[in-house]
Amino acid sequence: MTRPYYLGSPQWSDPKWNTQLPPGGSPLERYSQVLNTVEGNTSFYATPSLAQCAQWRAQVPDDFRFLFKFPKAISHDQLLAGPTAEIRSFLEIIAPLEDVLGPFLLQLPAAFGPEHLDRLWHFIDGLPEPLTCAVEVRHMAFFSKGDAEKTLNRGLRERRLARVCLDSRALFSAQPENETIVHAQRKKPRLPVHVLPVDAPPVIRYVGHPDLEANRPFLAPWVEKVAGWIEDGQRPYVFMHMPDNGDALSLAALWSDLLKRRLPQLDALELGGEQPQMGLF
Repeated sequence: MTRPYYLGSPQWSDPKWNTQLPPGGSPLERYSQVLNTVEGNTSFYATPSLAQCAQWRAQVPDDFRFLFKFPKAISHDQLLAGPTAEIRSFLEIIAPLEDVLGPFLLQLPAAFGPEHLDRLWHFIDGLPEPLTCAVEVRHMAFFSKGDAEKTLNRGLRERRLARVCLDSRALFSAQPENETIVHAQRKKPRLPVHVLPVDAPPVIRYVGHPDLEANRPFLAPWVEKVAGWIEDGQRPYVFMHMPDNGDALSLAALWSDLLKRRLPQLDALELGGEQPQMGLF
């Protein structure tokens, strides 16, 4: 698979994907034949074993990238103020994956505010090279365009780190007419979309509308943005979420089709099974 950007989902396995992914091998092997990155949500809730990490490395090609999240205990419970030994232990466990690691997804809770920024810089500056982070914030002060946001953005630029952009507008445009949508809207934050130009691969996390076709107008600006980044020689990360992530591959296929119309030289996303009709407009 040759793709000048990274496209993935928040997980590498779902029962709905059995007919959409190539046959044979483990779920991760099948997934990595189609998509070339994944969010490492598993590490947010529980640290994998060293053996698991070695197995995962054997199942993906060299061009694949894992964007693991730091454990919840480090980022949320301790707000980055935990013991250095705990961080070092986590990094030692995932060492078998070092050559296929993208930036860590350092997802911070709404409780992590401007008063905690010194912790963020201390945490990031203490990571051993070549490890790096892409930072996702949720405190509203970081979206107000005031001093707090300027300080955050300046610190990220100085360290050449991406600010993760979470776009949940499509999700919140949906009527909460079933429990799946209600749960997704309760779980995902509703934040302004701020993109920080920086000398690092951009990271976009898009959370879709449950009606696949309703995503087209929300995806259109990202098609232009991502196409521009690719044309400028950057290699962004784009992750596709859905209220039911069993539908994430279909959303990725729609996205890939829209981007290929803008950049015809791109490879098509090849999925098996019955795919949504893309239409001409």
